[in-house]
Amino acid sequence: MSAPSPTAVPSFRGRIGCDARSGYYAAPHRYRLHLSPSCPHCLQIAVTHSLLGLEDALPVTLLPAVPDAPDGGHTALRALYEASSHQHPGPAAAPVLSDGWTGTIVSTHTPGILRDMVRRFGGDGPDLVPPGAEEEIEALARFGEQGITAAAQRGGRVEATAAERDAALATLLSTLDSLEERLAAREYLLGAELTLADVQLWVTLVQLDTVHRHHLDVAAVHRITDHPVLWAYARRLAARPAFGPHLDLDGIARRHHAHCRGKEAAGSAVQIVDWAAFTRRRTPEAG
Repeated sequence: MSAPSPTAVPSFRGRIGCDARSGYYAAPHRYRLHLSPSCPHCLQIAVTHSLLGLEDALPVTLLPAVPDAPDGGHTALRALYEASSHQHPGPAAAPVLSDGWTGTIVSTHTPGILRDMVRRFGGDGPDLVPPGAEEEIEALARFGEQGITAAAQRGGRVEATAAERDAALATLLSTLDSLEERLAAREYLLGAELTLADVQLWVTLVQLDTVHRHHLDVAAVHRITDHPVLWAYARRLAARPAFGPHLDLDGIARRHHAHCRGKEAAGSAVQIVDWAAFTRRRTPEAG
């Protein structure tokens, strides 16, 4: 099981408004994203950034896969944190949306960053949060977080009893069953069009296969694998240019091993998706 992410409790929740009266408002090249794609929160943002075609308007600085500060943060972000909050008590964690005009942090809150990218920066990509769909997208994100990520973490805890592991696995499989049924009737989670819900679920499935699987037994992983529609959906998204190329499989593995508190189980040998088939080498951009 991995240690809790330092981004679990965000420190900054600024939002981008629609005009100059809002303080923070969308302007080309004013803001910058600081991302470590080995982090699932950062991976969601990186995929969304590519889908929206924001490479020019909203530049990205890529950070090391494994945070390099003793407190679990990134040394490259410490100056931004200190400029934004004097003697900031926590780690300088990613993701970060920074404001180049003030040299401070706007937000470290992934849901807010994602929605501001969609609503305020526009771009040439799909409408990832269609009118009237925001509540359903948020509900699906909670469903995946609780039913997949949290359940898989509970199921892989070394100190968990057999009954606790069985209950966690039952929750995980029930969630996957529900998603399998949903995707059997439609191309994407909300219907015929890709939305932010698909980005979030895809990253959750990546984490299930590349991280959480390592702490489950073979029988559990085989039952997880037995959702052909769901995993075909994951592969189909991975094949898109905005998805698979952002995968840093080596970085995910190194980040996991750096923070892992659990023991590897036999399920680690049963890979569900050949994610490497969808990646290409990415070069970090200069800050």
